[in-house]
Order: sequence, then structure tokens, then C-alpha cells
Amino acid sequence: MLALRLSLGAQPAVQVRRLLVAGASAGTGFLLLSALGHALTHPDPSASALRLAWCAAPLAATVYLAVAVARTDPATRPRPGLSAVGLGPAKLMAISAATTALSCLLGSALALLVFLQLRGDLTGMPLGGGAREFLAADRPLPMPAALTLLAVVPLSAAAAVAVTLRPREPVTGAGRAGRVYGRFGAYRRTPMLESFGAYGRFGRQLGAAARGRRTAGAPAGDQQDGTGAESAEGAGPEPADGSGAVVPPVVPTAAPSGLPWGVTVLAVGLAVEALTSRTGSGDGPAALLGLALTCLGLALVGPGLTHLCGRLLQAFRPGALRLLAGRVLMTEATRIGRPLGVVCAVVAAAYAMASLHDHEDPSAGPLVVLGVLLVAGCTVATLLTAAVEAKQAHSGTTESLRRLGAPAASLRRAAALRAGALLVLFGPLTVAVAELSAWPLGG
Repeated sequence: MLALRLSLGAQPAVQVRRLLVAGASAGTGFLLLSALGHALTHPDPSASALRLAWCAAPLAATVYLAVAVARTDPATRPRPGLSAVGLGPAKLMAISAATTALSCLLGSALALLVFLQLRGDLTGMPLGGGAREFLAADRPLPMPAALTLLAVVPLSAAAAVAVTLRPREPVTGAGRAGRVYGRFGAYRRTPMLESFGAYGRFGRQLGAAARGRRTAGAPAGDQQDGTGAESAEGAGPEPADGSGAVVPPVVPTAAPSGLPWGVTVLAVGLAVEALTSRTGSGDGPAALLGLALTCLGLALVGPGLTHLCGRLLQAFRPGALRLLAGRVLMTEATRIGRPLGVVCAVVAAAYAMASLHDHEDPSAGPLVVLGVLLVAGCTVATLLTAAVEAKQAHSGTTESLRRLGAPAASLRRAAALRAGALLVLFGPLTVAVAELSAWPLGG
């Protein structure tokens, strides 16, 4: 009941994203029911199993979109004071999973309604019986099997949301790490052995002359405190934009570690496709395996290429605009790069599979179009949702920039610069991979 109240009381933008999840669930449910209808009229189980296996891609895209929407839901975000009324991280995770399940159940109910209407089982409605032969209207529909297939999307999406948003807290039974002491009892991250005579050297540094020499000789960014802690990464002179407003630096995170693996998988996939083109088995399982590896590699290199794009923006004496855009890209490399890589992989796979599509089988044409539109729409919606999540994560930094006097036009130009840089980097890469993937399949 609480999940239903939170769903109904959300903002319009959140409701639109939930309706997108419901629509994706409806499309996936209709594809699953269509595979069931094909199995009722065709005695060959291999063809029906193949159609059911093709529904794995829309199912994965729908679950991916549901997880992205759940991550950006402000109603289930942990806030101070909620634990006092019984809404801790675990409870909020359960509410988010229940909300996702409700959205997917709405889509599954809509898919069943449309399926029954096109079969002609519902009388007195428009377009009743419009696809009687295609959906096996002359055979009785096994309702338990239909409901089982329709329950796959809500259960998968709710389980994925629960795993993604699970509370990540330290184990209560684990022992705490002992305190490590450095110079003269100061806390340190790593132990440090003291040599003989260190106390004497420390006494000499207490003098005013020694402090003056250290302050005058050391640069501002290299000064240390008594514990030996270095200055924070990214600190230093703060760049200013054209209006003279000071822009605080955005400290980027470390580079994602999936770039070498993604490049390796991408190279292996292209090598397998090139080998199949030489042997003349362009439509065999080896070519499809190469295409799958190519798309997987393209999806894996997304975060690493986004981080690299941020570094390139800051190369060659950057100004405040390029510096801000590049550091935001480096900070949000994983959040934005992963769905961007998935979008590029879907585009490349759709272009490559277009050359493999059998135009002599018109019965599967509408379902193929529906599946392609569903996967492409879910991946693009996931990318836009990730952009919204990144904007929410940097809302505090944006407000700080505005309070410091940064104009809104500069922030918009930085966002446009980030989008343009990603398009310049990922666009030609996607086209090249799509052409190389379509060449062996078309042959």
C-alpha cells in the first residue's frame, strides 16, 4: 500500500518514466504471448523455442530500463530522518522493487488485453480478431502458461531492482581494523617505521625559522600537515570563466578498468566474423557468436571511452569550459558510458541483423519490427534516464557554481560540449563496427 501511495504521489516526470517501463513491459509481454501462439499452431518445437529465445533481448532491455528508472526515483532515495519512522535502506529498497513490479504488472495486463483482443476472444471491442490466424485464435489459450510468461517481466525487473539497490553496509560481525599510527602517534592509512633520531629531527622542526623556511620554500599544493596527509587530488588554482566568476574544480574518479577487456572482446568478435566471411558461413552460428562478442565488447568499452573523452577535452591548455566539461565526463564515466555503450551496441547489431533478415517470411515482420523498436527505445530511454541521474548527482555542484557567479549559459555550453564530444567519439566508432559486422553476415 505504501508503494502504491508513493507511486501515485510522484512528480509528473517520474510518472512518465514509470509509464515508459509499463509500455516496455507491455511490448515484451506481447512478444512472449506471440511466441506462445506460434507454439500452439506449429508442431516443430525448435522454431517456437527460437522465437522464445529472441525475446531475451527485449526482456533484458526492459529490465535495464526498469533498474535505471528505479535509481532515479526520488521517492525511494534515502534521506535523513526516514530511518526513525521505519523507512531504512532495506525498506526503501523493498518499496522501489514493489513500485517497479506494479509498473510492469500494469504493462503485462495491457499486453494480455491486446493479445486477447487481436485473437478475437474479447467481443464488442475495436480491432477484435484482427490477427486470428497469426495468434492461433482457433486453438484454446492455456491461461496458466500465458500468466507464467507474463509474470517473467515483473519478477525479473523487481529482482534486478532489489539486487541493484540493496543496502551496502559493512557486516556487523566483521572485526574493525585496528588503528595504525604513524609519526608520533598520528593516525595513518599505512604503518610507517621510524628511524633512529627521528625525535631529534622533529624537535628541530619546531623552531620558527624552520617553519618559515618550509612555508616559503614549499609550494601551496605540496604543503602537508602534521599527519603527513597530502593535499586533496584536484586542488589548486580554481579556473574562472569569461565573466570572472570562480569555478570550483570537479574531482574526477579513477579510470574504469573495463576498457582493456572491452577492446579485447571487440577484437575477438571482429576476428570471428572475419573468419566466418572467409569460410563462407556468414549466416551460421559462428557469425552470430562473433556479432554477439562484438556488441558485448562495444558495450564494455563505453565507460573507458567516456573517461578518455573527458581527458581529451582537458588536453592542450584547457579553459574553464573545457576543464569543467572534461572533469564531469571523467566523474560520470561509468554512469553515462555504460548505457551509451549499450546504445552503440544495439545500433550496430540492428544494422548488422538487417542484412540477415529473411524477407521471404512476412509473418515475422511485425514482431521483428516491434522487437527492434522495443530494444532501441529502451536503450535510448535508459541513456536519457542516466543523464537525469547524473544531473541529480551534480545538483549540489551546479548550485555552488551558480552561487559563485557562474552564468547559466556557461553551464549549458559545458553540457553541449560534453554531448558533442561523445557524439564525435562514439558516432564513427559505431558506424565502423556496424559496417564490419554487417559485411560477413551479408555475404
